[in-house]
Amino acid sequence: MLAGPSTLADLRKAGIVSSQEVVAAIDLYLRDPAAGPYRFASGHSIDIATLVDPSPASEKVARSRPLDAAIRTALAAAIMAAHPTPP
Repeated sequence: MLAGPSTLADLRKAGIVSSQEVVAAIDLYLRDPAAGPYRFASGHSIDIATLVDPSPASEKVARSRPLDAAIRTALAAAIMAAHPTPP
């Protein structure tokens, strides 16, 4: 049994992280992939670049426009499945 939410999706479901924060994390990454970890209001943080770098999608992300819906969807899926750093 888990002691608490383990993925960002779990934190979102529990109301600890908002959808707007997830969108803001994606926006920040698309503006500046080297910005470093995004810190949510709860204190949890996630470094999207470390999620994307090992994947084949990283080259596509680098070439994409920030409004490319497919890239945003792929990033959201990766983020929601990730295990954020606790506060």
